[in-house]
Amino acid sequence: MAKALNVNPNRMELSRLKKRLVVAKRGHKLLKDKQDALIKEFLQRARDLKVLREEVEGELRGCYQSFLLARAQSLPAMLEQALLLSSGGMGVGERRKNVMSVSIPLYTLAERAAGLTYGLLTSSGSLDVTLEKFEALLPKLIRMAAEEKALRLMAKEIEKTRRRVNALEYVLIPSFIETIKNISMKLDEMERATLGRLMRIKEIVRSH
Repeated sequence: MAKALNVNPNRMELSRLKKRLVVAKRGHKLLKDKQDALIKEFLQRARDLKVLREEVEGELRGCYQSFLLARAQSLPAMLEQALLLSSGGMGVGERRKNVMSVSIPLYTLAERAAGLTYGLLTSSGSLDVTLEKFEALLPKLIRMAAEEKALRLMAKEIEKTRRRVNALEYVLIPSFIETIKNISMKLDEMERATLGRLMRIKEIVRSH
């Protein structure tokens, strides 16, 4: 049973509580709609991410298979030297997009200078193919990271919205209703008591 609020049982307080009840019900509906929309968006993004992850995992398997071939065709020392040489820096840009009050990230790869920095005579063609495959996979990896971050942020927002919906639905709104009911009953009792006193006074006046 909902716990009534500790307020003065008067008409002014009754009117104020009725207005607060209307606002609370309206807020509950808006939050419930937001929660439903967030869950729908979350599930769709989760399905899309599952497809993207399967694509990335499949391409990663191909990259590692290509790397194993390159390693088999190269001397370990030469392969290590070739991989240690940097071919330039790589930056990741970040933008933000608002999705139903959730600020989700959008990552993009910054342009970088292309080209190989190791000697072609000391490495196999398989290594070139392997590195090209890894580099081609980077945009999908960055996109997958952004989608996973977005899902975590949306999950937090869904949980926060759910707590607010439950607080309104099971605590605040029932408390308002119970308090309004109690005040109305007390006011009715006061009116009946006042009416009874007036009738007794009227009878006393008539008897004299």
